[in-house]
Amino acid sequence: MTAETKPDAWGALTEPTTLKIQRLLPGPVERIWAYLTDSELRRKWLAAGEMEMRVGAPVELVWRNDELNAPPSTRPEGFPEENRMQSRITELDPLRKLSIAWNNSGDVTFELEPRGEGVLLTVTHRRLPDRSTMLKVSAGWHMHLDILVARTTGNEAAPFWQGWSRLHGEYDQRLPA
Repeated sequence: MTAETKPDAWGALTEPTTLKIQRLLPGPVERIWAYLTDSELRRKWLAAGEMEMRVGAPVELVWRNDELNAPPSTRPEGFPEENRMQSRITELDPLRKLSIAWNNSGDVTFELEPRGEGVLLTVTHRRLPDRSTMLKVSAGWHMHLDILVARTTGNEAAPFWQGWSRLHGEYDQRLPA
C-alpha cells in the first residue's frame, strides 16, 4: 500500500455489532498519535477533551461538529450543537493502540500501523447496540475520518453534516437490515 492507494473508504461489519473502518494517513506515526490524543488536534476532526495517558483515566469527549468546517454546515434536525460523553481509557499502547469505552454504544479502539511513509489508522467500534446507532456511527466515523485525512494532508474538508446525511443513507443501503 502506498500513499496513492488507500483502504476501502467504507466501514464494514466484521461481526454483527462491530464496525471497522480504515484510513491511510501521512506519517510519521507520532504525528497521527497526536491527532488521537491531543485535545486541540483531535478537536479539528473529532472531539475535544483532555486525556491523561493511562488505563482507567477518565475522558470527556466534546463534539462540536458544526465547527469542523468554515462556514459550518447545516446540522440535521434533532442533533444538538454540542454533545458530551464521559468515558475512560481501557487500553493504551503508546503510538500503537488506544481503546476508549464509548458511553452507551460499546467501545472504540484506534490502532496505528506504519506503512512506508504513511500510517494505517484502523478504528474498530464494538458492541453497537442497534441498527439505528450503527448507521449513525458508521456515517459519523466515515465523515470524521475523511476530515482527519483532509487535516493531515493540508486539504479542505468536506462539510461534515452534509456528508454525514448522505453517508447515513448510503450505509443504510450497505449494512444488513
